[in-house]
Order: sequence, then C-alpha cells, then structure tokens
Amino acid sequence: MKKNRLLALGLAGALTLGLLAGCGGKPSAPGSASGTGGDKSNAGANPAGGVELTVVTSYGGDDGNRSNYENAVASYEAATGNKIMDASGTSNEEWKAKVLTDFQTGTEPDVLFFFTSTDAEPIIQAGKVVDIATIRATYPDYADNMRDSMLAVASDGKNYAIPSSGFWENMFVNTKVLSDCGVAVPGPDYTWDQFLTDCDTIKAKGYAPIACSLFEVPHYWFEFCVMNNGTLGDQLAIPGSATDAVGQKWAAGLNDIKDLYEKGYFPVNTLTATDAETVQLFAEGEAAFLIDGSWKINYFVDNYGDQLSDYAISFVPAKGERKASEAIGGISMGYFITKKAWDDPAKQAAAVEFVKHMTSDDVMSTFVTTEVTALKNGASPSGLNPLQQAAADANASITGVIGPVQDTITSESRTDLFANVQNVVTGKMSAEDAVASALALN
Repeated sequence: MKKNRLLALGLAGALTLGLLAGCGGKPSAPGSASGTGGDKSNAGANPAGGVELTVVTSYGGDDGNRSNYENAVASYEAATGNKIMDASGTSNEEWKAKVLTDFQTGTEPDVLFFFTSTDAEPIIQAGKVVDIATIRATYPDYADNMRDSMLAVASDGKNYAIPSSGFWENMFVNTKVLSDCGVAVPGPDYTWDQFLTDCDTIKAKGYAPIACSLFEVPHYWFEFCVMNNGTLGDQLAIPGSATDAVGQKWAAGLNDIKDLYEKGYFPVNTLTATDAETVQLFAEGEAAFLIDGSWKINYFVDNYGDQLSDYAISFVPAKGERKASEAIGGISMGYFITKKAWDDPAKQAAAVEFVKHMTSDDVMSTFVTTEVTALKNGASPSGLNPLQQAAADANASITGVIGPVQDTITSESRTDLFANVQNVVTGKMSAEDAVASALALN
C-alpha cells in the first residue's frame, strides 16, 4: 500500500467521528460560544480577551506576500480582538510533510492555508477539515464573494478550501544581462532552438544563462520540459509505467534538463545551491533566465525595488506542439477550517470570520496584482509597478494555462522524482529509471 494512503488510513482510524452537519440559525459573532459538538472547554480563549487561533500558511520565509499576509492578520486582530498564533512556513516538500504529520499527531492548526490537490486528500479523507456546504449551513454568507465554479473539488465531490490568489509560472528575464549580451527579450513565439542559441551567447559573455537550483527547485524546469514533449491537453496525464507514452514524455523532459546541465547553462553550483542563492544570482545580474511564479514579483519589489526595470516577465521556450505562450498556472491553494476548530465553541465563529476576512475583496486585492482570482468582482489592486506591468503585458499574450503535473502525484512520488533529477543530469541514473522509481511510490 502506498505511503500517502497509509497516512490517510491512519488519520481515518484515529478519527472515528465524521463531520458534523452545521445547524441552522443566525451566525454568531466572532468569539461567541455558538457551534456544534466538540469540547465544551474554553481552550480557545485568549486570556487578554477574544479568541486565540492557530493558523498555518505558506506565507513564511521569503514569500513575496508575507507582508500582505501580516498586514491582513493585524487588521483582523484589531477588528475582532482575537489573537492569531502564526505558524507559517516556506512552501516546500518539508513543509507539506510537516503539515500532514501535525494532523496525524493531533497538533493541527485551527485554520490551514494549503494545497487543494492530492496533497490535501489525506486530511480530507480522514475528516480533519470541514466542507464548505457544512459551514454555509450555519454561516450562509461564507465565501459568497467567490465563484463557486472555481472552488477546488476533492475526491469525494465536495468543496473544502476557499481560494486565495491564483498563480502563474513563466520566465523571468534580467533585461540588463540580455542587453549586454545582445539578446532580445523572448516573446510568445520563443522556440527551444532560439533559446539554446541565446544560452550559448550568454554563456560566452560570462553569465550563467539559467538561474536554477537543481538541488532544491528542479520542478519548474521539469513541468515545462514535460509539456515541451507533449501538449497542453495531455500535460496532467500520469504515466502507467516508465515505458508507456506518458512515461516516455516524462523521461524526455528529464533528458532535456540533462542536456541543459551538460551544456553548462545552469550555475556551476546548481547541484548544491539553494533556491535563494540562485534567485539572488539572477536578481544581481549574474544570470539571464529564471523560471518562477507570480509570487516572486513581491520578492523583487521588497528586495530590489530600485531596479525593477532590470527585470521582465517573458515566456518559457517551446518545442514540438507546445507554444511558448502556454503557461503553468491556476488556483492551487486555499483556506481550510479544521474540524478541531469547528467543533470548538470558543473558536468556530472566529475561524469562519478569519477566513472571510482573509479572502475578502479588499484583502485579496492586496495579494492579487496580475494573478488568477476566484473573486466574483475581480481584484482591484492599486497602481502596478514596472515588474507587475511587465507580468500583465506578458499575461495578455498567454494562450493557455494548465496546472502543475507535480500536483497530481503523491508527495512521496514527487520527492523521489525531484531528488533523482541530480542523478539523471550527472549520469548516475537513467531518466526512465527515475520515472519508474517515482511511479512506484505513487
């Protein structure tokens, strides 16, 4: 039996009670004792008054939206008198694993901002989070500013997470480096052959063509290289084996990364460098290209605000049937209310009001600039900075968006696959064997 399914079963065995259906009636004010079932103690009370909620999000570390998150939390605390105990971390495989372990050990938070794909299935299957229909039975206006059609659907057909801002992944370029090399900023028709030629030119000038840590974040290049060996329509297909058509597509993508490595296009320390180190390499004008996501814009604003004109958003080079104007993106994360908080009469209403606050039009407009949004009325960000405008201009040329294929496989499978990228590029393992190893854990 696969590890993620063991986890799910373990959680389900630890929790024998199902979700409690919400009862009708008028929603109570934040911090009131309204609710159903659960411990009747005052465990959630804040000695200073109000309610104390534990919240876990991915807005930790150097996430570009960290300051927006902190400001939103502060405004919630000021308006309600409640206290948020923030336990956010950096979104990576370690963080994902810790979140699931906390649920397994009964130390889960009251509110969780987490991935809505297969990563969330263990806690959903174990009944550890509350579905939106149950919440709306007691709080009818819960997430009424969201398009229900854009809510993630779990394997049981229910909606659990209220989406925050969506995302896109595409190519960041250092325009100063490209200008020095006489290379044009890539457009929506950028081809793989053009890219290889440009990388040769950039390398000859003494720059690293591609800023990337194959040690920490090989997944960006994997996603696009897989798509380069297929189509937008088959991007989310999962191989049945390393030798079937989809398995061969994944292997071809890994071999394309190997080719880039062997050509010397990555930083010399790509196998040991952190993501932060390679992003800094790009930001400070020592590398030309960086695949990253919309969340990175605020990072550049916060850390390199005086040189935003040196960066632009462009397109990942395409080959085969794929078009460079096709990007990775979607809405993959959202706010969950845990059953632990729902069943606590001291916390239920406060948790609901917190999620409503964090996903309100006003708050979401501070997170959303050029990102995908589920807001019915759309976001209303203030004036765009040069990098945000560059993203908006690039996004206007996007002809298709698909979610990350990595989100369709288990955490164990994903961790194994990306750990083996280093073995593939250095010739210690074949691409086919790396795919087979990952599939064995899926």
